[in-house]
Amino acid sequence: MYMIFYVLNDPQKLDALLDAWDAIGISGATIVESTGRQRRRAKAHIPMRFSFGFGGSECVDCYHYTLFAIVEDERLVQRCIEATERVVGDLGQPDTGILAAWPLAAVKGIPKQPRSTEER
Repeated sequence: MYMIFYVLNDPQKLDALLDAWDAIGISGATIVESTGRQRRRAKAHIPMRFSFGFGGSECVDCYHYTLFAIVEDERLVQRCIEATERVVGDLGQPDTGILAAWPLAAVKGIPKQPRSTEER
């Protein structure tokens, strides 16, 4: 089993990303609204009187989503990277997000999914 960690830079692409992951067999993910250090510092330097109503939850550029998903194998990690790049573009480019994956030593609480006849 592998953990996938992805920070989605553009929150407007969340539904498209979830659809892309679902299409390759990643049907579950934990989604956390988050922000990074650079965005926090940039927002802190804009006086409220100049924010023109773009503060708090209205500010699309003030947050992003962090997604966590557990997948069965490294093959699915690679498919996840490909699906993610189809939605957001090349992850090597700025403003597309950050994706990391690592093997897990132990996982409990996830029911084993039967493999489709296509994957066998």
